[in-house]
Amino acid sequence: MRLLTALMFMALASTAIANPFPNGNADTGKKLFDKNKCSSCHVAMLGGDGSAIFTRPNRKVGTAQQMLTQMEACSAAAGITLSADDKQHLGAYLNRYYNFK
Repeated sequence: MRLLTALMFMALASTAIANPFPNGNADTGKKLFDKNKCSSCHVAMLGGDGSAIFTRPNRKVGTAQQMLTQMEACSAAAGITLSADDKQHLGAYLNRYYNFK
């Protein structure tokens, strides 16, 4: 019984650590990303569908916190106000590219 309890605790702890955007919904984040036309700047900079900005070797974002900072910079440049919930949803969506733990 102790072993089972310990394993369950470890599984819950690793899940909490593994998700830097625990209150985000990636599907809602994708809708926000599309609604705000976030990829328009990315396409202008890198071409294609703009997703290369997330996967390029010299990308600016290396942590979940840096992603939040970049989201704030991008939204300010685009004149968009993001709520705390919006940031969680966008973070959950963008983390599909970054896989931050």
